[in-house]
Amino acid sequence: MDDERPDVLLTGLLFYDLVLTGLGKPPAPGEEIWTTGMGCGPGGIANLAVAASRFGLRTSLATVFGDDLYGEFCRDILCDQEDVDLSLSRTADGWPTPVTVALAHGHDRALITHGQEPPYSQDVLVGDPPGARTALVHIEAQPREWLAKAAAGGTQIYADVGWDPSQEWSTALLDQLTLCHAFLPNETEAMAYTRTDSAVAALGTLSELVPVAVVTRGRDGAMAVDQTTGEYADVPALDVEVLDATGAGDVFGAAFVTASLGGWPLAERLRFAVLAAGLSVRHHGGALAAPGWYGVDRWWRSLTDPELKRAYGFLADRLPENPGPPVVYAPVTPPARQQ
Repeated sequence: MDDERPDVLLTGLLFYDLVLTGLGKPPAPGEEIWTTGMGCGPGGIANLAVAASRFGLRTSLATVFGDDLYGEFCRDILCDQEDVDLSLSRTADGWPTPVTVALAHGHDRALITHGQEPPYSQDVLVGDPPGARTALVHIEAQPREWLAKAAAGGTQIYADVGWDPSQEWSTALLDQLTLCHAFLPNETEAMAYTRTDSAVAALGTLSELVPVAVVTRGRDGAMAVDQTTGEYADVPALDVEVLDATGAGDVFGAAFVTASLGGWPLAERLRFAVLAAGLSVRHHGGALAAPGWYGVDRWWRSLTDPELKRAYGFLADRLPENPGPPVVYAPVTPPARQQ
């Protein structure tokens, strides 16, 4: 019998993202800069949802949409275009969809956001969690009740964490790792929360707290330890021209879960995640920049570099026979609605 459970359960705040690229330099106060590139689409938790769905994972998303044009646009893309299950999501009357403007410059970006706390909490949205195979979560200082329920029900929790604006980096947050199968922070977060001075030392500390510990390092790639198999891996990043780094970490996480559900060796899981993240930064936005199987397949078939061909040779046996249709990248503006 086929396993009809969701492959991945997601919940979190959704944004309408407007990304501006080609700035040349960051704007100064009182200055107007014309850009050469722009794209829009759903962001926030939608980054993970689209990235996972484009890799063929049955993806269930619990989030809140505003009852405005931004919310309608994001809902249509997620449900109709990207085949994300929104049965746990809600539309809130009178609540505006949060909007983020991202100013991409170099290998990073600055974000400006307008929004309000959603009228429904994660615990209310998820309720009694469906028996998903995995959940990709963003852990915060305040533990979520649904997370403990999901873990108790057999869902494997893959977690990351965000920047602490207080810069206190409370180690109490790491207590939640007892619920997690894997933890995937970036090196700045990993070192701050573990009180270590290198990514290697941070990984060592985290590997004692969670079965699978991953530390992402941006342009330096990623490293990981899997205590369940005794594997260690350290892989470099792709050398790519960065248009917009928004959501690259989310694409990494979704790809890592995809490969983990496939039972791949750790080095392959890590290379695949690094590849997916690297392909995503060549396009606008977070969610709609995700390459999916189609993007990975195109990259592999066009690859001529013999070193990369050897390093990623495992893809010859991993890529599906049908990688699906071309992915849809972020439009400059939302298309006009059909009457």
